[in-house]
Amino acid sequence: MSLTVENLEKNMAKLTITVSAEDFIAGMAESYKKQKNKISVPGFRKGKVPQAYLEKMYGPEMFYEDAANTCIENSYPNAIDESKLDIVSRPEIDVTQMEKGKDFIYTATVAVKPEVTLGEYKGIEVDKIDVEVTDEDVEEELKNVQKQNSRKIPVEDRAAKLDDEVTIDFEGFVDGEAFEGGKGENYQLTLGSHSFIDTFEDQIVDKKIGEEFDVNVTFPEDYQAEDLAGKPALFKCKLNGIKETELPELDDEFASEVSEFDTLDEYKEDIKATLKAKKEKAAKNTKEGLVIDKIIENASMDIPDPMLETTKEQMLNEFAQQISYQGLSIDQYFQFTGMDKEKFLETATPEAERRIKSRLVLEAIAKAEDIQISEDELNEELKKMADTYQMDFEQLTGLIGDAEKDSIKQDIAVQKAVDLVVEASVEK
Repeated sequence: MSLTVENLEKNMAKLTITVSAEDFIAGMAESYKKQKNKISVPGFRKGKVPQAYLEKMYGPEMFYEDAANTCIENSYPNAIDESKLDIVSRPEIDVTQMEKGKDFIYTATVAVKPEVTLGEYKGIEVDKIDVEVTDEDVEEELKNVQKQNSRKIPVEDRAAKLDDEVTIDFEGFVDGEAFEGGKGENYQLTLGSHSFIDTFEDQIVDKKIGEEFDVNVTFPEDYQAEDLAGKPALFKCKLNGIKETELPELDDEFASEVSEFDTLDEYKEDIKATLKAKKEKAAKNTKEGLVIDKIIENASMDIPDPMLETTKEQMLNEFAQQISYQGLSIDQYFQFTGMDKEKFLETATPEAERRIKSRLVLEAIAKAEDIQISEDELNEELKKMADTYQMDFEQLTGLIGDAEKDSIKQDIAVQKAVDLVVEASVEK
């Protein structure tokens, strides 16, 4: 393998990678081994057709794609190491020469980690954040706990009203035709939750159990299903059940049931202390964010587009994993919210850009301040990880290679950089 590197504008680089003709032929042979048992040719037993015969009959091109993939998989990691570049995006591959008997040549266009020019990062001024907990804060939290411990009581002697949980059957029609995904049976819906589009929930208010009725709504102009976007729809509905929320009394008995305290007053004091700790933690996080935002503003860097796109895709994957814990797929989320992948990625752009810039300036500060991480500090972090994953320390360290350890050290250094700039900041 041979490599040439061309530096492009805006922190991009093009790697031209040449794989020998012999290696490409070896890749074709590998492709033949994979495919030969699937190929039937009259006069030959299955799996016994010679490679040369197949190439003569169908052309050697039949093995090119697999051979190319094999050559790229084998050569690209070595090219990255040889280039000494800090690559921060997936490669855009373009094959420039692919022919039996000739070298296999392809290019990989990649984003390179940008250089950061730091501005002022010590003595950053930020507004002081209020962490006082009021009686109103305590009462609001108490009501939240009260609501969490409420019961749903079936009711039959009245019509539905806001905040009721109703069970409905429904089927949606656009232009008189039922549409895919527009039908549900015994669907539970809290009126006023705005889970459904437009005024759907409002039109269930005042309906009684057993009543059949029509709901008229209009899909949003930006609805993900283009055939429904902006169109009026009619839903034929039936109300099957109503449940109202019954709240427990806020008294000493309630306090003893939901907490370790015997009286409501004691429980309120504990709530106040908990809220105080939460506010202080939130204030610390907010202060960190304000300081880092100002440092980003004072610095300069040129973010390559592929780096931004890669980060946005990572954010989408993280979000999809989060909602999967709630039993919801990303496609279902898009359907319920009227969003789609393109819109999600578009709305994620500012946060993705901030995430990248934040990491870059903090790494630059760690380098400027010569922040070093000792083996003891690394081991302390690894012990925390072992506890989190319920693994033995030795077992975890046996699974983590040098590259992973270097990455963990970098994470620790970045956090130290955060602590440094926050401690050096000034509250106004």
